[in-house]
Amino acid sequence: MKIKIKAHIKEKQEKTVKIDTEFIRLDALLKLCDCVQSGGHAKICIQNGEVRVNGEICLQRGKKMHPGETAEYNNMICKIEKNGN
Repeated sequence: MKIKIKAHIKEKQEKTVKIDTEFIRLDALLKLCDCVQSGGHAKICIQNGEVRVNGEICLQRGKKMHPGETAEYNNMICKIEKNGN
C-alpha cells in the first residue's frame, strides 16, 4: 500500500518597514507589517514563542526593534530600515 503525502510549503515573504524614530516596539512592528490584526493578537503570538527576532525566539512584547533588525512570524519577515528623509 502506497501513501501519498502532499506538503504545501509557503515561501517566506519579506516586507521592509521604514521608521523615522530610533526604534519601534515588536508588537507595533507586527501590526505595521500586517502579520497580525491587533495588538492583542501580537501579544499572544509573542507569548507563545511564535515570533523570531534576528533568528531567535523572542518573548518580549515591548522589545525595542532598531534599523537593521528583523522579525519573523508566520512566513513573513519584517525588516526595519531608517527612513532617509
